[in-house]
Amino acid sequence: MLDVLDQIVGFISAHRAWAGPVVGLLSFVECLALVGILIPAPPLMIAFGGMIAGGFIDGGPVLLGAAAGAALGFIVSYFAGRWLGPGFLHRWPLKNYRRTVARSRLLFRRYAAAGVFVCRFFGPLRTTVPLVAGITGMNQRKFHTANALSALVWAPALMAPGWLAAKGVEQLEGLAEAPGIAVAAGAGLLAVIVVAVGFKIQRSRLLRRKTRLGAT
Repeated sequence: MLDVLDQIVGFISAHRAWAGPVVGLLSFVECLALVGILIPAPPLMIAFGGMIAGGFIDGGPVLLGAAAGAALGFIVSYFAGRWLGPGFLHRWPLKNYRRTVARSRLLFRRYAAAGVFVCRFFGPLRTTVPLVAGITGMNQRKFHTANALSALVWAPALMAPGWLAAKGVEQLEGLAEAPGIAVAAGAGLLAVIVVAVGFKIQRSRLLRRKTRLGAT
C-alpha cells in the first residue's frame, strides 16, 4: 500500500497540472459504494495537504477536485441504490457486509440527512450509507444537501493535518494573518466535532440496546 501511495504522490509531483483531476478521481472512487473500502483516503489526503503547504501543488484545484469527486461518488452510489431496489440488500456483495449494512440502515432511519453527513467521516459507513439511502428512497433534496455540505467539509478536514504539519508548529502563531491555515484548522476542528457526534450516536444506540435487553 505504501508503494501505491508513493506512486500517486510521485505522479502528482511530476504532473502538477493534473493534481486536481487526480485527487478528484481518487475521492470519487473513495466515496463509491463498497469500492471505496479499497482506497486509503486519510493517508492520501494528509499527503496532499502537505504538498499544498509546501507549494508543490495549487490548493484551490485540489480542494475543489476532492470535494467534487467525493460528492459525485455519493451521488452515483445513491442512484445506484434507487435503481437496484430493496431486494439488493439481501444479495451479493451486500450480504457479505451484513453488520455494516445494518448499521447504515439504523443510522439512516434515525438521523436521515444528518446520518449522510456524519457517515462521510467513517470508512465502512461512507461506502454503504449513500447506497442504502438510495435503496430506501431517501428524499433527494435532503440527500443532495447533506452530501454537498459533507463533501465541502471532508476534503479540507482530511488535508488539514498534513497542511499544518508541513507549515510547522512555529507558524501556528500566525493563524490570524493566514486565512489558508485558519480555514484548514477550522475544517479540522469541525471534523473532530463530527467524529465526536458520530461516537455519541453510536454510544446512544448501544445504551438503548442494553436497556431493551434488560427490560426483556
